[in-house]
Amino acid sequence: MKRSHINSYIRETEIFLEKMQFALPPFSFWTAEEWSNKGPEYKEITNNQFGWDLTDFGRGDFEKCGLLLFTIRNGNVKKPYGKPYAEKILIVRKNQITPFHFHKSKMEDIINRTSTGCLKVQLYHSLNDKELDKYSNVPVSVDGRNFTVKAGAVISLEKGESITLQQGIFHQFWTEDEMLLLGEVSMVNDDHRDNFFCENIDRFPVIEEDEKPYRLLIGDYRKYLKNI
Repeated sequence: MKRSHINSYIRETEIFLEKMQFALPPFSFWTAEEWSNKGPEYKEITNNQFGWDLTDFGRGDFEKCGLLLFTIRNGNVKKPYGKPYAEKILIVRKNQITPFHFHKSKMEDIINRTSTGCLKVQLYHSLNDKELDKYSNVPVSVDGRNFTVKAGAVISLEKGESITLQQGIFHQFWTEDEMLLLGEVSMVNDDHRDNFFCENIDRFPVIEEDEKPYRLLIGDYRKYLKNI
């Protein structure tokens, strides 16, 4: 992806979040130059990958297959921060899909925080790291209502509704409506080692640096930050 496109999507998201009256922490607005003046007291942010995250999953068509995220808080099983939980927001564009994946370690709740618009979530059990189980029923929990659906069922989440996604459950999601603001509350998140996709997919984008970053992505920290 071109950095200029990433910058544009983040600017658009900041406007959207202001409209939604959802406030991000102050570090979300730091420029690369402001980050460069920060010291080791901010290591929890960089070590645990708080911040902006955007991916086209290696498809090269972000608006059809992609996701923009911001990690607000996160623990780390290898670092002494003591948080066994994580929180993110996810921005889903109209007709933009996040492809089938599951987690082995992380259980998560996905919440539709938008005042209008419906999120579609399709579910399968996993046979292995890459294969959908197209025959087994899938247990579902939606806001404390527990039930079972057939393999490949699509759950619709209206405003305020949430779904709990257990480990080992393949899920993909999208919206056919307007841009959505989703919340994610989960166990510790590790996007480098705990995402298992059906297809050969890149979790992080390859970036063409055609202009300077407007905001640093979590994948930029090692490149731009030497003091943290």
